[in-house]
Amino acid sequence: MKKTPLHSEHIKLGAKLVDFAGYEMPVQYSGIVDEHLAVRKSCGIFDVSHMGEFFVSGNGAIDFLNQITINDVATLDVWQAQYSAMCFEDGGIVDDILVYRYPDYFMLVVNCSNIEKNFDWIITHKPENVTVADVSSQIGLIAIQGPRSRDILNNYTDIDLDKMEYYHFSIANINGYPATISRTGYTGELGFEIYADNVSTERIWKLLFSDSKDKITPAGLGSRDTLRMEMKYVLYGNDINQNINPIESGLGWITKMNKKDFIGKKTLNKIKINPTHSLVAIEMIDRGIPRKGYPIIKDSLNIGYITSGTQSPSLQKGIGLAFIDTIYSEIGNELLIDVRNRHLKCRVVESPFYKTGTVLD
Repeated sequence: MKKTPLHSEHIKLGAKLVDFAGYEMPVQYSGIVDEHLAVRKSCGIFDVSHMGEFFVSGNGAIDFLNQITINDVATLDVWQAQYSAMCFEDGGIVDDILVYRYPDYFMLVVNCSNIEKNFDWIITHKPENVTVADVSSQIGLIAIQGPRSRDILNNYTDIDLDKMEYYHFSIANINGYPATISRTGYTGELGFEIYADNVSTERIWKLLFSDSKDKITPAGLGSRDTLRMEMKYVLYGNDINQNINPIESGLGWITKMNKKDFIGKKTLNKIKINPTHSLVAIEMIDRGIPRKGYPIIKDSLNIGYITSGTQSPSLQKGIGLAFIDTIYSEIGNELLIDVRNRHLKCRVVESPFYKTGTVLD
């Protein structure tokens, strides 16, 4: 299995390590609930160095990126980031991504399970006046998330993070170590993501952890998953994939139909007129935890399935995301989940589940 630059640090901290998309990654340290609540109330630190990064440059970079992504890259200012996705011609999602605009190039951040697939797909569409480089193995990524993250990180940077707006970023030094600091995250809390070379990544982790260990909780992929679910942030492979399109999976807000042609636009335009499925947020009425793949029942009909589910540490109830027939997606609608041949009641609710996050503070 592959290892991130922080692998030895996870072993020192006693992390439970698992195989995640070919990487040996920490799923938890002290426990998923403890780590989850630490991020909600104070500050947690995640190793997400398994994510992939591509550099895109050249005279045709903007037009090219607008052709292969569904959001509008042309609206990005330098030092601004954008959530987006790439689609196949049939509207299915290649991957959901982040796009960063530097002065002279763009950086795409992609899901680790899709790095090779994404790169090959991008290269097949690349014109001659664009260069694409896969730098995933050269870059580490730390996410520091929670209401206290800014105060803690401000102690080590040569820039004022109080002035950094949501989905903006800057090149900075963290106690002399060069890094890109981005006000982004996957938790619904105030937070920052730190991109650096592998050596600097390890040193920044040690610095933050040694000086602030009473304030920062190491957090694994388990709590990252429960945190993102409480916000209805989608996960590729669960809630979105090559068979699900952005319109029906709640990503219509990043699908810019008014821009010039892009891959999948024609199909997505048709789907937008008459969507047949919806990704909805559901919470349990009966006691139980919805799990991926569980069927959803209404009036004895199978109308969909759970794409992600968990016991919410913040709300202390079972929650999930479900891909169902659109006619049953109205808020308040009661449905049944087939849990090993037991039909448990749930209802469609507004998202996010957790409504008091500090992400915009």
